[in-house]
Amino acid sequence: MDCCNPTEKRPDNDLIIEAVNICKSYEIGDMEIQILKNINIRVAKGEFLAIMGPSGSGKSTLMNILGILDRPTCGTMSIMGKNILQATDKELALIRGLEIGFVFQNFNLVSRLSSLQNVELPTYANKKKGIEPRERALELLGLVGLKDRMYHKPSELSGGQSQRVAIARALINDPSLILADEPTGNLDTKTGQEILDIFSDLNKKGRTIVMITHDLEIAAYADRIVYLRDGIIEDDNN
Repeated sequence: MDCCNPTEKRPDNDLIIEAVNICKSYEIGDMEIQILKNINIRVAKGEFLAIMGPSGSGKSTLMNILGILDRPTCGTMSIMGKNILQATDKELALIRGLEIGFVFQNFNLVSRLSSLQNVELPTYANKKKGIEPRERALELLGLVGLKDRMYHKPSELSGGQSQRVAIARALINDPSLILADEPTGNLDTKTGQEILDIFSDLNKKGRTIVMITHDLEIAAYADRIVYLRDGIIEDDNN
């Protein structure tokens, strides 16, 4: 596979993500399966971006790369000016823990922990200087309207409440970026709109959000939509 090797550019302080000529492929036996092909994405500070595409378009693979959960086969990527491909595993873990907040379709809450403990959980491994986990967790549960459910475990919460806890957890370390993968996929329409309203409010307050979705109505909440099909950016609606 022939991938480009772009010239390094001076970091732009207003850019949260800059991905240049990103490719991703897997080898299955004698075959090479290409999932992403020369993806170029720039995400500015304070932007609300939706990455949209049908099943099999490469959305989840791209999200894993943008969230530093996986490495690209070729290309370059930086987060807040930091070259990800030159970073050590320890540096990558710190960036994931401190600068990126994840919100997943299946909530990914720990069943034996209360809402309060689930929100605090990311600070057990990494904590930004000046953050007091318990105080901030209480503040965030109030922000998402769940302070009265702080001692409830996931089995005692509705889907919408669980996703609100997940959003609070994503915010605990005051990250530069929130990555949301189909955040309303397991919710009814009304509850999904409530979750999207929370994202919109967070964005209005300056939070940078990248949301993966296959639904145009959900993508419409974003300021910009990138359409992905067959591993290629088909349209970048700036």
